[in-house]
Amino acid sequence: MSERRKEGEVVCVTGGSGYIGSWIVRLLLDRGYTVQATVKNINDEKETKHLESLEGAESRLRLFQIDLLDYDSIVAAVNGAAGVFHLASPNIIDEVKDPENELLAPAIKGTNNVLTAAKELGVRRVVVTSSTAAITPSPYWPADKVKNEDCWTDVDYCKQNGVRYMP
Repeated sequence: MSERRKEGEVVCVTGGSGYIGSWIVRLLLDRGYTVQATVKNINDEKETKHLESLEGAESRLRLFQIDLLDYDSIVAAVNGAAGVFHLASPNIIDEVKDPENELLAPAIKGTNNVLTAAKELGVRRVVVTSSTAAITPSPYWPADKVKNEDCWTDVDYCKQNGVRYMP
């Protein structure tokens, strides 16, 4: 979202109640945007109160409860937005017993839902984030090599060595 911004332009932030999402919401509000932030439970003050207390929130923050697997809830949050920051993803604090079904499948389907809604609704720009879990360390990486988008988790290494997802 750059100089082409129009006053009051709308931006959607999925996962708006998280640490990074909250900062993005704050920075967007500080810059005059109207923000449609998503939360998992709109009735949980731990997810909403800090957002509602931000400067500009009273007039330019709209909260939406979404389920990443519910396309219609995503459409409601993205509707009218010129841009989307997609940060929401399944987050399990306890041990993950089935990472494929508990984390990967919902994250992939949720991201596809956000991207599809953005395309269908004419969103100009989408920013998709990831997790450090996408680059679980591997002893095969050279220590002196900078980690980048080529450093995806070695799934076979993780399976063979019992490395599990750690939030």
